[in-house]
Amino acid sequence: MPDLQRRLLLVEDEESLILTLQDRLESEGYAVTIARDGETALEEGWHGAFDAIVLDVSLPRKSGFDVCRDLRGRGVHTPILMLTARGQLIDRILGLKLGADDYLTKPFEMLELLARIEALLRRARTLTASSADAYAFGGIEVDFRRAEVTRDRGAIELSALELKLLRYLVEHRGSVLSRDELLEKVWGYDATPVTRTVDVHIASLRQKVGPEWILTVHGLGYKFVG
Repeated sequence: MPDLQRRLLLVEDEESLILTLQDRLESEGYAVTIARDGETALEEGWHGAFDAIVLDVSLPRKSGFDVCRDLRGRGVHTPILMLTARGQLIDRILGLKLGADDYLTKPFEMLELLARIEALLRRARTLTASSADAYAFGGIEVDFRRAEVTRDRGAIELSALELKLLRYLVEHRGSVLSRDELLEKVWGYDATPVTRTVDVHIASLRQKVGPEWILTVHGLGYKFVG
């Protein structure tokens, strides 16, 4: 069970889902704050001290995409898990590009939601530089200790998860990394989720640092060549 002090901001406007999620999350030991529209979510997320935010995309007054973008723009680095009913890959990538750390497509199983939240919290606790504190490739400079990425001295915004993914790729550059290995080492999942989680995050990371550095090895996984 999670630490009783873990605080979650749940942003959702569907009352039946709010009741279901709040009841289960609180039974798991989370302290849950509810926001039913995007503007309230932005204010809560900005001023509140939350350990994670579960953010629906389709909201009144301000979309989840806008909330995520504005929170990151205000310097809020709280881990964000986006909930979306959209099936298009580009919609998921958009959320990640705006600063979300993970996504979950509706409808979803409650156990998977709990696993995603717990993984986000674990990553937030363990996001520290492990071996190399800095790395440079193709005009891109990465300072893992400061969590800063720049290209030609211009900032590249990476989420905490994207930074951890990039670090793992850098540390294993030249090696073919399977999706299962990445899910275990970067996401912290014990079992493989039935999603395209790795593919979506790799696609988002490629758009930010350049597709030429992360190669697809068909049938096997990915290889970093920076």
